[in-house]
Amino acid sequence: MEKSKNLTMADIAKLAGVSEATVSRALKDSPLINKETRARVQRIARENNYEINAAARNFRTKKTHTLAVVLLVDRRWGHEVSDAFLMVLLGSIADEAGQQGYDLLLSTNQSDVADLNAYFLESKRADGLIIIGQGRNDPRLDRLAEAKAPFIVWGAEMADHNYYTVGSDNRRGGYDATSLLARNGRRRIAFMGDVRHPEMEHRWEGYQKALADAGLAYDDGLVIPTDFSQSDGYKKADLLAQGGKPTCDAVFCVSDNIALGLLKRFAELGIRVPDDVAVVGFDDNPPALFSTPGLTSIKQDVQEGGRLLVQNLIKVLNGQTIDHVAMPTELVIRDSCGQG
Repeated sequence: MEKSKNLTMADIAKLAGVSEATVSRALKDSPLINKETRARVQRIARENNYEINAAARNFRTKKTHTLAVVLLVDRRWGHEVSDAFLMVLLGSIADEAGQQGYDLLLSTNQSDVADLNAYFLESKRADGLIIIGQGRNDPRLDRLAEAKAPFIVWGAEMADHNYYTVGSDNRRGGYDATSLLARNGRRRIAFMGDVRHPEMEHRWEGYQKALADAGLAYDDGLVIPTDFSQSDGYKKADLLAQGGKPTCDAVFCVSDNIALGLLKRFAELGIRVPDDVAVVGFDDNPPALFSTPGLTSIKQDVQEGGRLLVQNLIKVLNGQTIDHVAMPTELVIRDSCGQG
């Protein structure tokens, strides 16, 4: 006999012996409900051909149950949506959003949208925003903060901007990378990166402090402005070599992509890593393990970062207080640093 298709959530709750709120969460596969209860509620719903009317639910609650991830990436700076770091971060965000009962809307650079609040939130495209691609002065983020919109940013805390971030302790990461090179006897340590970006600026500040603590002079000539791409790391490597000979004995790169491009060009020039020049990257993306030599890198806990972005945004949506998060980094030593 065909089961009724007109059961309500209250009917499912009565059959399962739980509250309507528990049924709602169980049908969204919320981890707040234990596995056995979720399975029982979902089985009863299936047996009775019960289907959630998502449109009606959203109309009633005025919520979309959708989070938007807005990628403010710019290819002019070497950003690529296909970047290994970004893929891991997005995967973690998607997994956690699903666990929390939210769908995910992914949007790339909205350079033509001046008002992100109106475009995504007031239009009911999403309940809250996760922003990836923090710039030093982006008026779109300042307008979101002024409107008290629910959003959170992957990046670095900046005292003059009134929004919350999740990111890594970039100063510490930059310090640890440079200190390792100094402890290994390197004395002319170059820096490759674009300090116009807040996270990279913090890594540069860590680099400077490590030089000072090691008694090494800071040299502007060893700071090479480099975008985030392997191609720019490859191209700018020539600025650290004269006549095929290195002008430094170590390089701290603010991303693994830059370091991988540098390694390729140095190999072509006959510059040996780490014998002639030691190299340390940042991110510890999967390619770092398989480069030649293996790339020493500062590891960011990107999986945890994705989870925290979603969890903290949901706290904001629920009216809870959050704070900035700067996750600890980890030094992963491989052959490129010359650690004996």
